[in-house]
Amino acid sequence: MARTVTQIHDGMLTDITSNEVLSEYLNSNSIYAIYRLFTFIIAYALWVFENILDNHFFEINDKLANQKAGTLPWYRAMALRFQYGFDLVQDKDYFDNDYANTEQIENSKIIKYCAVNEATDSSRVIIKIAGEVDGVLSDFTDPAQVEAIEAYFEEIKVAGTKITIINYKADKLFLNLRIKRDALILTDTGMSKLNGNYPINEALQEFMKELKFNGELQLSALIDKIQLVPGVLDATILSAESSWIEPELDGYGIPQPIFISKVAESGYFKIVTFDNISYVV
Repeated sequence: MARTVTQIHDGMLTDITSNEVLSEYLNSNSIYAIYRLFTFIIAYALWVFENILDNHFFEINDKLANQKAGTLPWYRAMALRFQYGFDLVQDKDYFDNDYANTEQIENSKIIKYCAVNEATDSSRVIIKIAGEVDGVLSDFTDPAQVEAIEAYFEEIKVAGTKITIINYKADKLFLNLRIKRDALILTDTGMSKLNGNYPINEALQEFMKELKFNGELQLSALIDKIQLVPGVLDATILSAESSWIEPELDGYGIPQPIFISKVAESGYFKIVTFDNISYVV
């Protein structure tokens, strides 16, 4: 990892001080001493060079991980490269864009989010995907899109590998919260007396957007987010539950309690209602 400019500069000054010849002539304590300015310039140049090396190292590692066929990062990279309406180059795993412009290519990349894991109970790769509609995560409901996505993975997957594509609607999140409010700032319904909006609802929606796709929903972090809202004196979760699509039921299952944290089966959550938030003084 690259050192800071200060670390590099201090090291150079220490070496000068410990050198019998240099220390005899370069011993000024002024920060504007010529030798200190020259060594700072050299230290800054070295810092830039070390950062370039770090970036190169990370880029190489990223390319190795994403381009090595059959790895989990490779499957994720391939999912995000999918182009709806385009065909793959024969015997290759990339698309033929010879007659497409940049806008057409970008618009064809409909898979916006992806997470890949191995199944714990079988030899299978689990690929969770989601699109985006008006800035909100969504599943793919167009049969033509679903067909194309499934055909794409069948064509690029490593021979003999079993894959399961998770293309579900968002897990439903049921929250029952109690907020201790500052009566000078918030009404008993959670409305801001100054702006007329509902800042706790907005904070929760913002929290859901900030949550990483297929990331762990931590209830403690959710409370931390709420407590940053002006007018919130304290907050507690009375209960938190979630339900997700169960294919055998062809719909959502019975809500299950969340203890401490939960990863969405679909990869993302959607808060069902804000009506179960009570405000007390």
